[in-house]
Amino acid sequence: MSGIDAERLSWVRAEVEDGSDEHCFEIAAGEGDLIHIRQTDEPDKIVTTTRVKWDAFVLGVRNNEFDHFVTGAAPGAAAGSASADGALPAGESPG
Repeated sequence: MSGIDAERLSWVRAEVEDGSDEHCFEIAAGEGDLIHIRQTDEPDKIVTTTRVKWDAFVLGVRNNEFDHFVTGAAPGAAAGSASADGALPAGESPG
């Protein structure tokens, strides 16, 4: 895990349409401007990025820039129907 104390982070889980906890993404704000991302089925595999890169990714999702990666996605369709937009509140820090 490269020195990340995952137990001390406050993870936010993206809701899945069917309500299951399998294969969900979780994100957590780390020290400084770091954002950590993992999947519930492999919690020890954590990807780390910066808040600026995370915000750019979320903006790309909102603008349908990644729809071509999803089989059967209609061109120009609104990005998903998830209730969370993926953005962490500014200044949120690990608990």
